Amino acid sequence: MSKPYDLLIFDWDGTLADSIGRIVEAMNVAAERAGEGASSDAAIKGIIGLALGEAIATLYPHLDPVQVEVFRQHYADVYMALDQQPSPLFEGVVESLEAFRGEGYRLAVATGKARRGLDRVLRANGWEGYFDITRAADETRGKPHPLMLEEILAHCRVEPGRALMVGDSAFDLQMASNAGMHSAAVGYGAMPLQALAEFGPQVCIDHFSQLREWLAGCAQNNFQGR
Repeated sequence: MSKPYDLLIFDWDGTLADSIGRIVEAMNVAAERAGEGASSDAAIKGIIGLALGEAIATLYPHLDPVQVEVFRQHYADVYMALDQQPSPLFEGVVESLEAFRGEGYRLAVATGKARRGLDRVLRANGWEGYFDITRAADETRGKPHPLMLEEILAHCRVEPGRALMVGDSAFDLQMASNAGMHSAAVGYGAMPLQALAEFGPQVCIDHFSQLREWLAGCAQNNFQGR
């Protein structure tokens, strides 16, 4: 049966890992240490997916580059303390990813995390060599610029039309669009589905396992259409 895509690319925070609450808490503790006021949960969720420095500058546009770097270090310290036990994966993630691999999909990660943080959570899950390629925000252009996805596509030798980006933020879906790719929106992470639907994803899901069901349906339709 023909697969609808060859490559599935996943955001990490809010898509694979249930880490949004920790990000919100760390951002506000870091703000306090930096002498800044707390931001609302909604405001912080609205910048999740951006590279950390850009996220801080978006929340606190009056900060100069030196102040942003001080704030960034506060955030890194706080988040590391909170994340001694890495955030759990969402229900259905492990089983679904195993199924995708068994069905012949190639898998990748495109995240706003820094490489150090991504490597740490991959190690914690025993996934150091699990994905075909992973890209972090501090080693390429940040979302929604398409370079991160273009590098993944080039590494996997997959055309944009044969890849799907799965994410929980507007930046994920915009990045996919900028790369000429399809996207899937998940509504259990940083942003609600009604907000993500504006960016034209091929499917909106509220549980990770629904992605497998949708892909299986697409494959069945492709098969029947032959």
